[in-house]
Amino acid sequence: MRQVLTLERVLAGEPEVVAGADRLDRPVRWVHVAEAADVGVMLSGGEMVLTTGVLLAGDEEKQAEYIRSLHRADAAAVVLGLGRAFPAPPDVMRRAAERCGLPLVVLHRPFPFAELTEEVQSRLVRQKFASVSLSEAVRTALTALITAGAPLQALLDEIARHSACPVVVTNLAHRVLATAGERSAVDDVLRDWERIARQAGGSEGDGWIRAGLGGRGEIWGRLVLCGHRGDAATGRLLADRAAEALVLHRMLGGHGGGTWEEQSAQSLLTDLVGEAVPARQLLPRARAAGLPVNRRTFVPLVARGAEPAGLDRLLRLLGLPGLVAELSDGLTAILLSLPRDQDADALTAHFAARLHREAARPGPVAGPDTGTGAPPPPGHGPDPGAARARAGGTSGRVRAVVAAAAARTDWDEVPAGLREARHVADAVADSATARDLPAVVRLGDVHLRGLMRLLRDDPRVQSFAERELDGLLCEATATGTAHDLLDVLRTYLATGRNKSRTARLHHVSRPALYRRLEAIQGRLGVDLDDFEQAASVHIALLAHDAQQR
Repeated sequence: MRQVLTLERVLAGEPEVVAGADRLDRPVRWVHVAEAADVGVMLSGGEMVLTTGVLLAGDEEKQAEYIRSLHRADAAAVVLGLGRAFPAPPDVMRRAAERCGLPLVVLHRPFPFAELTEEVQSRLVRQKFASVSLSEAVRTALTALITAGAPLQALLDEIARHSACPVVVTNLAHRVLATAGERSAVDDVLRDWERIARQAGGSEGDGWIRAGLGGRGEIWGRLVLCGHRGDAATGRLLADRAAEALVLHRMLGGHGGGTWEEQSAQSLLTDLVGEAVPARQLLPRARAAGLPVNRRTFVPLVARGAEPAGLDRLLRLLGLPGLVAELSDGLTAILLSLPRDQDADALTAHFAARLHREAARPGPVAGPDTGTGAPPPPGHGPDPGAARARAGGTSGRVRAVVAAAAARTDWDEVPAGLREARHVADAVADSATARDLPAVVRLGDVHLRGLMRLLRDDPRVQSFAERELDGLLCEATATGTAHDLLDVLRTYLATGRNKSRTARLHHVSRPALYRRLEAIQGRLGVDLDDFEQAASVHIALLAHDAQQR
């Protein structure tokens, strides 16, 4: 109604709002010209009624009843043209309209109602056509994305583009699963999301438009347009079309991208690890996703050889708040959020021990590949048989690895912690001594191997490794016969140059091993009995293995 009063043709009639000025945001669905006193029975709601009041003049009871009937019919407003019947705004109608909360507008100058009707009706028709066109455009765009196998985020970005406001998808507990829209606007919405979402309730005031997500009579989530500034009916239509597309997307399984909850956690943790977005800007997303962030201790973990779904179930079973997301094939990030009065190291160790017990149960367990054709040689720790027993596994099973960084109490330090945990997990991925590591592996446990992992992309390290191992690598590339020598060298150095253990692990006699070691030294031009030369070759081999992975 407020927009109607700004039209040029209406302004020519010198309109004045004499009642219901606080109700001018009511939508006008249609325009109806009527002089009958009982016009209310002809309306269906949302009409702006135009009248000169010729049948009401001189009868105050009819005037009051006229207003009451329009109110009962849920009319949007009544416009009274002043003239022969009413030279001035009638007090009876004004008071009745004020009591009913019905906007009453008087036109001080003669005005042809036909022009007003034509103007408003044509605008309504154009608006309706625009809404239908928008609805079809949105439906077509979203259907094309679904058909092409696009992820959920692509659909939400398209919805945000059409709605020009932040878009949020939540579960029924108001936990945010995904967002789209201008980053700063989304952050403003998420900053105090739970309070805002619960206070807004089911109302659609201030442009908050909700659409349920579900099927077969069951609702499992909501789509929210946050602060839609366009026409409410258009926003409702847009939200409904978007909800239909999201339900279809979920029914089709999200095109292999996991559940929406898993995608939400993966997006957040991936952004934290990659530092493409400052950690401080990700804090509202973490809070809205249900992760406790106030006065907490954050424990960054990376697990290798365990399924994300199993890790998530284990967290829930142990009552540990956190997020789980697969970073890459076989590598899963875990961010624990613990109260500061709890022992973070003890809880992390308990989680890792429980994971290892679960992994030791009968059935296939995925684990890291050692990257060699031979059985993994032991290191400087306990006997490999004892290590397997300690891991609770069998001879054919590889132990899951839980890598941890030091606990953080500052959210801004979480990205560095996640990268440190990933670095540790990478460092032990093909470690010959993986079975001899503690339940929770930390930076201090990976030693030189960890350093080589960290420096593997440095051109100087790559050049060093190629130069030191050139004799073996060239022959291996040309003939393929030197791979066995590389394996022997790898085992010999990992066992601290223990010839007896190396021969036993490679199932060869001592004389045969001596011949292979002589061949290795000849091709490399080094003396492996010399500590410095052996150390140089060992470092080069660690760098080479890190680069190969």
